[in-house]
Amino acid sequence: MANAPLASSPLQDFVGRHEKLFVLTGAGCSTNSGIPDYRDSNGNWKRTQPVNFQSFMSDEHTRRRYWARSLIGWRRFGQARPNDAHRALARLEANGRCGMLLTQNVDRLHQSAGHRQVIDLHGRLDLVRCMGCGRKTPRDEFQHALGRANAAWLTLDAADAPDGDADLEHEEFSSFQVPPCEACGGILKPDVVFFGENVPRDIVATAQDHLAQADAMLIVGSSLMVYSGFRFVQAAAQRNIPIAAVNLGRTRADDLLTLKVEERCEAALAFLL
Repeated sequence: MANAPLASSPLQDFVGRHEKLFVLTGAGCSTNSGIPDYRDSNGNWKRTQPVNFQSFMSDEHTRRRYWARSLIGWRRFGQARPNDAHRALARLEANGRCGMLLTQNVDRLHQSAGHRQVIDLHGRLDLVRCMGCGRKTPRDEFQHALGRANAAWLTLDAADAPDGDADLEHEEFSSFQVPPCEACGGILKPDVVFFGENVPRDIVATAQDHLAQADAMLIVGSSLMVYSGFRFVQAAAQRNIPIAAVNLGRTRADDLLTLKVEERCEAALAFLL
């Protein structure tokens, strides 16, 4: 006797009904790749808030602390690989149902999984940008420069924190050396949007243009507590297009959702694989 076909899930039905999905992803999409997230199931911070842009630019100690922690954290972050959630969304695009993927993540794992149409809303951690002349350097290259200037720090190990950070709360950072830009001597910063820093207008405009062409929105692994992502859900709601979310715990947009699935991202999207 043949096995009965598996019943489709509400999320599978939602995806099947729409041909031009606008997808927004957050940290929950990458946790199964070994990258910790920032918030708990209630949307509250799990640890100290990330570095603030104004503090990073104005305070040398803040920059030393950031880059010391990044020196340790990058060793594992830089080796992270896509998980089944990334692969499932890449398959969604390959099947012609994802018009654009907007990610709040800075890990480039969607691109590594083969996703082509991706907007990195908050930038990318694999590049370092000079705040003086704008020169960009691969993060791996800067990692070697940091290591040469701070060889003793390479013996340290620490627990991973989100976005290539590491917990070094009891270290003294005054001796840590941060190389300046080789071209102009300016301050070097990862090419990501820090808290207190604005997302570039052209990136927001491009994302809004793609959202305007979508017939539904799918949120994967984001609590949407940061306004830079939440604004796109507000825009979708104003257009009266259906919105589905996959997230463990509360989101800022719960009252705007057509469908909510409280599962791990890779499990909820398994039907795409």
